[in-house]
Amino acid sequence: MRIAFAGTPEVAVPSLSALLDAGHDVVAVITRPDAPAGRGRSVRPSPVAVFASARDLHVLKPERLIEVADELERLAPEMVAVVAYGGLVPATMLDVPEYGWVNLHFSLLPAWRGAAPVQRAIMAGEDITGACTFRLETGLDTGPILGSLTREIEDDDTAGSLLDALAREGAKLLAQTTASIASLTPVPQAVEGVSYAPKLEKADARIVWRHPALAIDRLIRGCTPEPAAWTEIRGERLVVGPITPRPDVRDLEPAAVRALADQVLVGTGSHAIELGLVKPAGRTWMDAAAWWRGARLDGGFTDAGR
Repeated sequence: MRIAFAGTPEVAVPSLSALLDAGHDVVAVITRPDAPAGRGRSVRPSPVAVFASARDLHVLKPERLIEVADELERLAPEMVAVVAYGGLVPATMLDVPEYGWVNLHFSLLPAWRGAAPVQRAIMAGEDITGACTFRLETGLDTGPILGSLTREIEDDDTAGSLLDALAREGAKLLAQTTASIASLTPVPQAVEGVSYAPKLEKADARIVWRHPALAIDRLIRGCTPEPAAWTEIRGERLVVGPITPRPDVRDLEPAAVRALADQVLVGTGSHAIELGLVKPAGRTWMDAAAWWRGARLDGGFTDAGR
């Protein structure tokens, strides 16, 4: 099948690779323009652009999709596959391909419509998530479903590990959907169970030590690796990686710290947690106990008080 592909981050690469492996004629790859990335903030092409260029595919990098409407019409794909593209598709372009624009979304719609479905599912304490393919329409992730898969959310899943797993499994689902698109009957989404997953901002990732340990654990895992959970001590920000719940320690006040020889415990609204890896401002990830010894701090963290 002649298809175009729209995607930008690393999680979209497995889907493009799967479509190529399946023998589809990818006539164009649409991705976001080059942007600053990494610690040096140098301008770099997106992961999808890098992958596509290495395979000599036709790469388009419009600021807005409408800029490539004429080019897409000239290339005449039968379908456009979309995975985490990061931009809106104008209504005037949705019906141009014969089979429309088919999106791979990393949730079980209508749950978690929006930009951060995996992160929000973990933070909400969901047990099950998944991915689905659906036909794009003008509403936010409201189109009819073409296929789906499910996956349990494990206790140690972070947004990064879960998204990587869904990206791999979702790539197979998208390839299957594409192969069968002519015979599939789209199923309207349920009207019940709608929830939204707006993009996470830095403020959303601040740890509130007055919250129960379970909620803090979910917040940290849901914000790992991005936007990264954080707290403050003596006015400096500390990024916090996944932690270990310590229900055996219940005598610490929220945000209070107890440093042992090889452990750093922090009080919460329920019981203590044990820090794992932390990242002080301007430094790399390190063991929490080593950080505490080197920092020679006392007292506790600043609680946001929400």
